[in-house]
Amino acid sequence: MTDIAGYARIVDEAAARATAIPQLTREGDFSLEDAYAIQRASVARRVERSERVVGLKMGFTSRSKAAQMGVFDLIHGRLTDAMVIEDGGIVDLGRFVHPRVEPELAVRLARPLKGRVGIAEAWAAVEAVAPALEIIDSRYEAFRFSLVDVVADNSSSSGFVVGAWQAPPADPSNLGIVMTFDGLPVQVGSTAAVLGNPVRALAAAARMLAETGEGLEAGSIVLTGAATPAEALRPGVSVRAEMEALGMVGFTVAPRG
Repeated sequence: MTDIAGYARIVDEAAARATAIPQLTREGDFSLEDAYAIQRASVARRVERSERVVGLKMGFTSRSKAAQMGVFDLIHGRLTDAMVIEDGGIVDLGRFVHPRVEPELAVRLARPLKGRVGIAEAWAAVEAVAPALEIIDSRYEAFRFSLVDVVADNSSSSGFVVGAWQAPPADPSNLGIVMTFDGLPVQVGSTAAVLGNPVRALAAAARMLAETGEGLEAGSIVLTGAATPAEALRPGVSVRAEMEALGMVGFTVAPRG
């Protein structure tokens, strides 16, 4: 039997202390269902420390990345209020092990969303949208991990910055995005990279949570998935992402102490 509580303690402490750990799967095999159970238990530990779950992040929304990992469905992780970074704020790399950043479309729900829903129903539940940057951080040594390792480690979700919320556009399926480091483009892409339309990722979030009797509540924030490959962060860099029709979001990494 998989030691859910024991593994949850390991990944939770690794995230809290920003320390690298060996792959969990080196200790023994476990299923994807076990990995999500570990994720839920580790986030429950955070809630016990007074953190509040505010939403969900979606992963493997890029078909090419999913195929590379041998994955045939999306994955998700939990967002808590302790992961929020202020737009224009300062990020301390000491909080992370292998920090990378990627631009995404964030959505905020006006009403609950649960179960199998179509794109139109999912989009109708959206109250507001914003450009966002997600900081992902695998806590595994040498940046080596399997799919179930990733999921158990909250799908690498570590921090996020959301720009100004605004009314949803009629069609979010092909919004251009440029991410810059110190004003120089490092990634250029489009929301079309997210399953052809990021609303599909939102619908998938509702479907996947329903499998464990959960749902997205009104006010939930969903990061719909990376629109470009991630870039490794370095001390002192100014990170910005500009999304077509939605404006800009950014932060600055603190210089090395």
